[in-house]
Amino acid sequence: MIDELDLAFDQENDRTPRTHRRKRSGGRSAIAFVLVLLLFGLLGGGIWYGYHKVRDFFTAADYDGPGLEPVQVEIKKNDTLTDMGNTLVGHDVVKSAAAFIEAAEKNSKSKNIQVGVYNLKKQMSGAQAVAALLDAKNRVVRGATIPEGLTYLETFQKLSEATKIPVDQFKEAAKDPIGLGVPDWWFNRSDKKQAKKDNIEGFLYPATYEFPPNADATTVLRTMISHFNQEMEKLGFVDKVQKERGGISPYEALIAASIAQREAAHNEDMGPVARVLYNRVYTGKFPCNCLQIDSAVNYWLSITGKGGKASEKLKDSELHDKSNPYNTHDFAGFPIGPIGNPGEAALKGAMEPPPSDYFFFVTIDNNKGTMAYAKTNAEFEQKKQIACQNGVQICNIK
Repeated sequence: MIDELDLAFDQENDRTPRTHRRKRSGGRSAIAFVLVLLLFGLLGGGIWYGYHKVRDFFTAADYDGPGLEPVQVEIKKNDTLTDMGNTLVGHDVVKSAAAFIEAAEKNSKSKNIQVGVYNLKKQMSGAQAVAALLDAKNRVVRGATIPEGLTYLETFQKLSEATKIPVDQFKEAAKDPIGLGVPDWWFNRSDKKQAKKDNIEGFLYPATYEFPPNADATTVLRTMISHFNQEMEKLGFVDKVQKERGGISPYEALIAASIAQREAAHNEDMGPVARVLYNRVYTGKFPCNCLQIDSAVNYWLSITGKGGKASEKLKDSELHDKSNPYNTHDFAGFPIGPIGNPGEAALKGAMEPPPSDYFFFVTIDNNKGTMAYAKTNAEFEQKKQIACQNGVQICNIK
């Protein structure tokens, strides 16, 4: 009875055709299948996202490839790999400083990365960025080689040719040497002469320089004066002169170095020539304690646009021009400033000249640059005759 009633109930309530029931069952299966796929998709995406998060935590974020659009980046003096990496990130060259550092540490040549401005590309891999910094072709260079002994005007001309900055801009920037980095005490003198603090001569250290592509005249001169200060510190020039040159100021020794640079052809003669200069000025045994150096007179003619001359062609009116502050024939002591920019050998010669009682020197062989020295005027005349015989100069050498 119960079975019959159950059967009737089922039949009464289940009026849906069998075929329709099958379709409903299939739809549910499809939905379930889609839901399963979505679930796995979500799980998979989560795993993928988590993997990348974990991977990025343990590995440096990095770009792929050699990069896109160009960009210039400056590597500065004393930059560490971290400093470089941060600079590169700031210009979007690399994705992270860590990527650059890792690549640099794997490249043994990375220690050779030089200071300067580089043409790089945005979004480079760390390894590509390291390789680009090591490639000299990517380094933007505006360099100039300044030989020893050039005057400031000759130096400005060399700098202008190398940097394309007009000479007049260097002249303008040079009006304030102290502002450019020359310590003001350099212009102190022990002989009571008043040095001109607007005179940059002597402080433009001869060397090979590289300047940033955007450097102006002021930046260029500051760089050179900074190098001068470093070289003086390295040589111990100031302390040595003040301690051993009997009260001579460093500025007077700098002037002596500039004259020795102009007069001597070889490094080994820089010291002996400087000693002759000191003997003439400071021993009281030479007429009027005057240098009697024609190169100083010629310097004045040169910087005033009158042109230098060989010694034998200088007129008495030029040698004894009282309006010439570089007249060393009538005024005692050293002139008011250097007559050029001396190099290391000349500076060492003025700083530590060998002892001697010579008062004269003369070049006796132009081909070899050989110099001879004399204690008396009679000996000097004999040396002059040798010079004349060798065709160095005519026999009215002053």
